[in-house]
Amino acid sequence: MFSQEVQVTNQVGLYARPATFFIQCANGFKSTILVEKEERRVNAKSLLGILSLGITKGTTITLIADGVDEVEAVNALTDLIQSNFSDSNFSD
Repeated sequence: MFSQEVQVTNQVGLYARPATFFIQCANGFKSTILVEKEERRVNAKSLLGILSLGITKGTTITLIADGVDEVEAVNALTDLIQSNFSDSNFSD
């Protein structure tokens, strides 16, 4: 198991479009990936789960992965969040 804390800094938090990009990225990995906020954990591959956390700008979350590509998964999701979802792979 591998985990890392990251602060969401984009303007709208992890809602709608950024949440969709986040889930698309998470689905690219075989590992089980969870997002934790204030002791609530949800599946990082579930839109409803992510939206239910109400992650806004400035929120610190913990990404937790368990599986064959756990480190790569957490690092990719962390990079996506830290880039404010501006990675060219995730924009129009």
